[in-house]
Amino acid sequence: MKEIKIAVIGLGYVGLPLARLFSTKYETIGFDMNQRRVDALMQGHDATLEVSDELLQDAINNHGFLCTTDLEKIRSCNFYVVAVPTPVDENNRPDLKPLWGASETVGKVISKGDVVVYESTVYPGVTEEECLPVVERVSGLKFNVDFFAGYSPERINPGDKLHTVEKIKKVTSGSTPEIADLVDGVYNSVLVNGTHKAPSIKVAEASKIIENSQRDVNIAFMNELAKIFNAMGIDTHDVIEAASSKWNFIKLSPGLVGGHCISVDPYYLIQKAQVYGVLPRVMSNARRLNDGMGAYVANQTIKYMNKKGVMVKDSKILILGITFKENCPDIRNTKIVDIYHTLAEYTNNITIYDPWANKEQVRHEYGIDVVNEQPTEKYDACILAVAHKEFLDMDIKALVTDKGVVYDVKGLLPRDIVDGRL
Repeated sequence: MKEIKIAVIGLGYVGLPLARLFSTKYETIGFDMNQRRVDALMQGHDATLEVSDELLQDAINNHGFLCTTDLEKIRSCNFYVVAVPTPVDENNRPDLKPLWGASETVGKVISKGDVVVYESTVYPGVTEEECLPVVERVSGLKFNVDFFAGYSPERINPGDKLHTVEKIKKVTSGSTPEIADLVDGVYNSVLVNGTHKAPSIKVAEASKIIENSQRDVNIAFMNELAKIFNAMGIDTHDVIEAASSKWNFIKLSPGLVGGHCISVDPYYLIQKAQVYGVLPRVMSNARRLNDGMGAYVANQTIKYMNKKGVMVKDSKILILGITFKENCPDIRNTKIVDIYHTLAEYTNNITIYDPWANKEQVRHEYGIDVVNEQPTEKYDACILAVAHKEFLDMDIKALVTDKGVVYDVKGLLPRDIVDGRL
């Protein structure tokens, strides 16, 4: 293959860090349909905070990295990487529209001999059965004759400054042995910890989806334990600490499962399994349990308010955090919204304080108002929902009334100030 020139389709949490990394080694162009996003990136700022301004500006100024909405500017590329979202619809069924759209985009510009690599999380078979036929139809080229494909599942962990893209070991695969070697070589050339070359595209797809499904099931087990021990009046975290003294106990904690990966990806495998006549009971039950934890936290808070004689109706409640995880502005599929809506059945006096969240994005996505400045008044209940570093230094007890309730979702606050925790 001639000299590699890379186009990354989709400049979100996954695509931008990858494109920036590729630009240090290859001529790289990032393509996205959102003009505002592209303009902001070309001005040197990533609103997701996944790529620092310094690294982004270095890529633009010193490595020729370009972000664009102009399809013609990626026509000269020969190695296309698709990194678009794979959401589910309101019935939790896989929504492949972003992938189909990105495949159409690739089909309009791909040429003979080119390679397209998908990074989006999917069930086994999507790349070859759903995406590549679209590229064939739009381009008029034949797969594995005129153009080739690979799959390398993303492993971006939003907000994680330790496991950054260049340090992540990547799974790679290709549609022929030669292309598998090519794809593996391109990724290997920019990664510190190398790659794992899977024997097929389907194996690579399956490996990604079970990573997140495994975590979902493990967290569901801990959430179920939390419900059991809370009902018994036993502190779950004390139980976990005691059990983890055994050498082979896997120490995990209960919690809210949001975001674009763990709370979404299992549905892709659940649906595909049913096509093959397999009912994935463990994964399905884990999803139902984890999806109900936001309402559970709200109802636990109400229980503690009732125990202390705090009137729930029209009470003032403060929720600390709305992003799906700590020290990150990502609000995708956040389960804090479920806490809010459950409490909103009793009171309209709910304040959500989150210094990381974009107020406009939250209002647009969920119709909820948040504040970015720390409130100074007192509340009848305060829920630590997200472990932002700013919250850990706050005097949270000072934010509630004398009979006010403090509920700790994350299990991080001093026990003497907490009424209940997950």
